[in-house]
Amino acid sequence: MTPDIAPLHAIMARLRDPLSGCPWDLEQNFATIAPYTIEEAYEVADAIERNDPEALKDELGDLLLQVVFHSQMAAELQQFALQDVIDGICAKMVRRHPHIFADVSANDAGQVVQNWEDIKALERSATSPDDSALAGVAKALPALLRAQKIQKRAARTGFDWPDSSGARDKVIEELQEVESAANPPEIAEEIGDLLFAVVNLARFHDVDAEDALKAASAKFERRFRDMETAAGPAFAGLSLDEKEVLWQNAKDKEKQ
Repeated sequence: MTPDIAPLHAIMARLRDPLSGCPWDLEQNFATIAPYTIEEAYEVADAIERNDPEALKDELGDLLLQVVFHSQMAAELQQFALQDVIDGICAKMVRRHPHIFADVSANDAGQVVQNWEDIKALERSATSPDDSALAGVAKALPALLRAQKIQKRAARTGFDWPDSSGARDKVIEELQEVESAANPPEIAEEIGDLLFAVVNLARFHDVDAEDALKAASAKFERRFRDMETAAGPAFAGLSLDEKEVLWQNAKDKEKQ
């Protein structure tokens, strides 16, 4: 059965009706809705991580609503309509898969990705006056992910360390600069440089920095909750040495 997006489109048009629509929906614009769009995308990812198909179905609906909401506002401003969005992504998918819809060869996933990036670069050069290799990297991306994308783009121009040792040495250098920073603004700047260098080191080891930090946060949360459970209500009042013992116990429990 072919999916039918028309009912959702009609509901959003009704909510945005200037005479009888929802007051909250009518107050919104692209900027006010953007945070909800980002939040819904993260909730989709969360449902996937939890391996929860029912939640995924629900969150995908919420994300689809965001597409329809933005498209409705654009149509009201006579910028574009929902059908333009659908037509545009269909054309883009055909254009970026020439190994399926044309006569370009791609023998593995790596070649598919390279073809995709090459086509994206051609599209950017045809539509944007910005001819930088870094053009088009969205500023609203999570910081680690954006750093990773910027570094990959720069590396494709040859601006990169020959191997991981250069990236490792840069991390050490940036850590030393944090320690020698003289005031809070300098410390903040140097810590930013340190984080950027760590992302670069991760890239050299084919580690996704965003996923790695997410996993580290989850591990910390797991162990911290174990400490709280072991100590009970007295946890906050324990000395740091006592908490360290609980931390080591939590680590040992995971290893077992």
